[in-house]
Amino acid sequence: MHKPPFAASLLAACLGTGSMPSEAVTPAQIKKVKHFVVIYQENHSFDNLLGDWEGVNGRKPGNYALQVNQAGEPFECLLQNDSNLTSPSPLATTCVDAANNIESAFANAPFSINTYGTDPSTEDLTHRFYQHQYQLNGGKMNRFVTGSEAVGLTMAYYDTKALPIYQYLHRDGHPRYAVADNFFQAAFGGSFLNHQWLVAARTPIWPNAVNDGGKTDQHSVVDENGMPVTTSDGYPLYTSPLGKAVYDGRLTASCNPPAGRAPTPAGVACGDYAINTTQPNQQPYSPGTKDYKRLPLQTAPTIGDRLSAAGISWGWYAEGWSNANGNIGAPGWTNGTGPKCTDSYTDVEAVFPNCVNQDFQYHHQPFNYFKAFDASTKAGKKNRKVHLRDEVEFVQLANRSTKTCKLRQVSFVKPLPAGSEHPGGTQMQGREHLVALLEAVENSACAKHTMVIVTYDEFGGQYDHVQPPGQGQGNDNGPHDQWGPGSRIPALVVSPLLPYEFGVDSTQYDTTSILATLEKRYRLAPVSDRDAQVNDMFSVFDAAPPATQSAR
Repeated sequence: MHKPPFAASLLAACLGTGSMPSEAVTPAQIKKVKHFVVIYQENHSFDNLLGDWEGVNGRKPGNYALQVNQAGEPFECLLQNDSNLTSPSPLATTCVDAANNIESAFANAPFSINTYGTDPSTEDLTHRFYQHQYQLNGGKMNRFVTGSEAVGLTMAYYDTKALPIYQYLHRDGHPRYAVADNFFQAAFGGSFLNHQWLVAARTPIWPNAVNDGGKTDQHSVVDENGMPVTTSDGYPLYTSPLGKAVYDGRLTASCNPPAGRAPTPAGVACGDYAINTTQPNQQPYSPGTKDYKRLPLQTAPTIGDRLSAAGISWGWYAEGWSNANGNIGAPGWTNGTGPKCTDSYTDVEAVFPNCVNQDFQYHHQPFNYFKAFDASTKAGKKNRKVHLRDEVEFVQLANRSTKTCKLRQVSFVKPLPAGSEHPGGTQMQGREHLVALLEAVENSACAKHTMVIVTYDEFGGQYDHVQPPGQGQGNDNGPHDQWGPGSRIPALVVSPLLPYEFGVDSTQYDTTSILATLEKRYRLAPVSDRDAQVNDMFSVFDAAPPATQSAR
């Protein structure tokens, strides 16, 4: 078992390791990886969750940006509106900011959420496309509070060492692993868009989107600051110069807005692109969603297409999928034979056989948005049956791998919110679910030649101090475009093939580096420009403990 923490001098030496080319890893080493498992968790920034892991570029005194108000002046105190953090009840007022009319128990600094419970639950925080860019403020990282409905909660962090995953990876006999502390979400904003980037490395397009300013026009309207919201939309600290004329839509702002809508400022991403939560065109989708709100099937290539064409076995294993998709009798099905759904956790609006769990996230199922999985075609039905499976089946396959590995060559695992650590619910349950998934692989015959990648879809609206590529004056460090990358997010690699029992990999990655890794291993063509440019993750096999890195 490795012993935390490492000396501060050695930590400082390792933080500047930067990008390490994976060419240092030999083809023979790469081929030793026979299986990949990607576990896709939810809504945390790196500082928020892993900032206290030893040896990483995490939280330390003075390395955070003072948060500023809309005028650019620093707050004295953090406004809080989460019911667990408001003052004077239950917390006494210790900070008074007369200039901003704020009284709270919180100074303008990051704070530990664990102070307010061993398993603290918080509200869901703002994590949307344009707001995220406003929060980053060109790399100043100082408008997270002003640009969020959750205001001061954006500066909260969890006790890293209390996490089940930390304890699992520090106990005697733990599997070899590395923390990737320079890994960014591929796109600005939330879960919908970053799931799309996980499989297709691009932003979905809505062909011939309505652009008339009417009821069915879903284009956003942003002000001169690039914001699509104002105080009356639930943002206590932001007042738009356009007042109620702003609109936070599913699509980017129009490049040519119709009469009656404000012009879109230069430099703002515009066009007919789906950027915020949008329902798929086909089942499963949220019951009652009107046709004009459902995204037309996408035709761009996905990593699934590339893997299938190369004869590589793969599956998307989503918790709750069998119930949601109506896969009667398949692993994970819990609703009998009909004619009604019988599981008590089924959405009250669900209609048999689409007996969707009440917490199922439709926009977390990216392959369901693509023409290759069109349920109305023979080929699409086959693809769905073969590749879109339930998480229960993944666990069953791992458990049955007693002598030989029965997992597919590539497995994407997507838990329900209760198992994904999504804010708003019981955090400990999700973190224990993650450990259970890792143990299922570790205790199987697959472990010896599997590379498990654990990461999160996006930052969940929570602060991180590291500038993403492309943010900040002159920061051209790494692939970036009008879509991202966004904030730094947690990432871990678990594999017995790693050279040390614990390493820190400071190579720059984003979500599409997962695609680049699969493409390199199986000699696949990239699906877009971004995954063609980013570092693949085989550099992790050159990651060493911080003390060793400092001597490199």
